[in-house]
Amino acid sequence: MKIGDKVSVIDEDLGGTITSVHGNTVVFADAHGFTHKYPSEKLVQKNEALYEDIRIEKKFEYHKKISKKHNRNHLVIDLHFEKLVENPLGYESFERLFIQKEKLLEIIEFCRKNNLKKLEIIHGLGNGTLQKMVHDVLESQTGLDFHNKEILHHESGSVMVNFV
Repeated sequence: MKIGDKVSVIDEDLGGTITSVHGNTVVFADAHGFTHKYPSEKLVQKNEALYEDIRIEKKFEYHKKISKKHNRNHLVIDLHFEKLVENPLGYESFERLFIQKEKLLEIIEFCRKNNLKKLEIIHGLGNGTLQKMVHDVLESQTGLDFHNKEILHHESGSVMVNFV
């Protein structure tokens, strides 16, 4: 080792350029200008020429394939009456609730037929009639769990259904 050579310390993240050699002791300056004294057996000379002829080879990385079915977002249905029919003013209140219930049952059947795992039902806040009907329908069904997004179900405008 001679003055000007680049060295690294064994078992430490430290290195620099040799500034002086005193017998077995080597003094070097690191990248920040600090000097360090180490015995020569604790240092390794950096030789960049060793790595010039080494070819870097990029290896192929395997990616685990994820089923498209599990990558889907959950289905969302909005049971607000104006979203279900073209002329919402032409119906009586009992007809509205009947159409909303039929649409809900149709969507639940669609989810089961297509093996969907999640369904979000938006019923809104309102006076609670539609919300009560949705909960009654869901309680009468088997093979599904449901919960409101909010802790207090009267403050939530939707229900999340998980099919088991």
